[in-house]
Amino acid sequence: MKPKLTLYMRRDCCLCEEMKEAIGEVARQLSLDLEEVDIDGAAELRVKFGDEIPVLFINGRKAFKYRVTAKQLAK
Repeated sequence: MKPKLTLYMRRDCCLCEEMKEAIGEVARQLSLDLEEVDIDGAAELRVKFGDEIPVLFINGRKAFKYRVTAKQLAK
């Protein structure tokens, strides 16, 4: 079963772009199911995450906040 990744992010966020790049590197080697969620699309997500983004959940569990490398994610 391939891992389900959910990336909570917002547009024009340099840390979000860095995390997406790391996910992309791993996705080229492993099969991943990625959902990107723009927190600015829902008030409750803006309240929940505020400026603490990006946040990456793997299979429903919070795994990384702010930064992750491809090596860390592949583990």
